[in-house]
Amino acid sequence: MSQNGRVPIEPDTKDWTWVLETPCDDCGFDSAATSRTALGDLVRDNAEAWQVVLSGDASQLVARPSESVWSPLEYACHVRDVHLVFADRLRSMLDHDDPLFADWDQDEAAVVGGYASSDPVRVKDQLAAAAQAVAATYDSVAATPAAAELWERTGRRSNGSFFTVASLGRYHLHDVVHHLHDVGHDPRRVTVAAYDAHAMAYRSASASMNDDVASEIAWFSGATGPGARVLEIGSGGGRDALALEAAALQVRRTDVSAAFVELLRAGGHEADQLDPLTDALDDPLRGQAYDGVWAHACLLHVARADLPVVVRRLAAVTRPGGALHISLKEGDGEVWSTHGTVETPRHFVFWREAPLREALEENGWKVAEVRRHRSGVDQAWLTVRGWRA
Repeated sequence: MSQNGRVPIEPDTKDWTWVLETPCDDCGFDSAATSRTALGDLVRDNAEAWQVVLSGDASQLVARPSESVWSPLEYACHVRDVHLVFADRLRSMLDHDDPLFADWDQDEAAVVGGYASSDPVRVKDQLAAAAQAVAATYDSVAATPAAAELWERTGRRSNGSFFTVASLGRYHLHDVVHHLHDVGHDPRRVTVAAYDAHAMAYRSASASMNDDVASEIAWFSGATGPGARVLEIGSGGGRDALALEAAALQVRRTDVSAAFVELLRAGGHEADQLDPLTDALDDPLRGQAYDGVWAHACLLHVARADLPVVVRRLAAVTRPGGALHISLKEGDGEVWSTHGTVETPRHFVFWREAPLREALEENGWKVAEVRRHRSGVDQAWLTVRGWRA
């Protein structure tokens, strides 16, 4: 049997239950680091990423990398059905003692369900609804006074694999996370592309400086002193660098977005396209350590696991006692957003004060103060004033 004349995908017969014991080298999923109480939020975060995938170019959605590998659309259909199947298994475990799960042939489901010829808009809505429904069930388990008992309820597959509610949830989450990896979804790449496409509009919209940022400029310039050489991460449209230079600082402008770098250069400024996670950060002008690092509203796009790496790399090129300014959105989890002047999706990571302090102080920085304010859209922010330890 085939879909639209395509070669059927060779069935995946591997037993993936090993991911409950060992991190997955391919997609990076780590079951041991996944809190069972966060399963609902993590399923919803993953579903938001699939919304981004399904909003992509229609011709790319239906294109298979090879005849034996599903297209992004086919993977999305599979993820939708994974949510439905696991919702059924989860409910069965909560309602019955040690149920035996009905077998599910995912490859037959792809053929019978016409994955290859599905409507991406319809699949987008169906996937979101299925994810929300199963996420709500995980939330209900976490919220009940009997949660400790419910997480340990059991169920079985016909091949003998044994699950608790908690391990089933982690197994389920790995499946949908891994398939994002399969389709090459990269939140960083998508976010950078969004800024590249809307750099001019973003620069215009962010040209004015509010009092909170002006206050941080004043603190930072006083902390570093006249003539200090500072590394700016995420220069964007260039507003902050101009204010820092007006305060007698020397600024190295950098941004991961090629479009922002081009705008800065067109305005007569030296600027470097630079990714603080992977690129060399040493000062090409002086060959000495920086006197400070300014990273305003930019590291909120860095993956949670990568932020400690980034701040450690920044510390390595900053002199002892050098100043640090970082601002991030306060909250929990991650989100895709299309608000403001950037109409295409960008990925944001939220932070709480305690883990943010830990990430900084374990990687070369001393946090002097964490300040809070709210933006015009009532978004809470954390602003760090710190020093190189």
